[in-house]
Amino acid sequence: MVEHAGEVGYRGPQVCSIVGITYRQLDYWARTDLLRPSISDARGSGSQRRYSYGDLVQLKVIKRLLDAGISLAQARRAIECLRATGEDLATSNLVIEEGRSVLAHSGEEIVDLLRGGQGVLNIVPMAGVVSEIESAITTL
Repeated sequence: MVEHAGEVGYRGPQVCSIVGITYRQLDYWARTDLLRPSISDARGSGSQRRYSYGDLVQLKVIKRLLDAGISLAQARRAIECLRATGEDLATSNLVIEEGRSVLAHSGEEIVDLLRGGQGVLNIVPMAGVVSEIESAITTL
């Protein structure tokens, strides 16, 4: 954990431990713009990426989507859509429908993130992401 201008930053190995992903995944996601670190990006040899707490939440949501059977391309589209609508990823409830995801926006409105077909639903609550990250940070 590194503090810079009042903001706590997490380096790659810490992020991987907290979120539960490999460094290779983290590096790939940064290089392909799925999630670039918001505090500082790598700027050549010897520099390190530093991720914010909000970045950790987004990374954990991406991991949850992948764990629920969503492909990386579909997870990318879902995250981009969530970002565009300004949704709070930490408290969103995502519904996974055979490789499609939809955001349960409210009790009466569901927004389709991937524009897909029909299937069996698997609900993936995101509210636990914050507590999991807090616990991993405390352990670290």
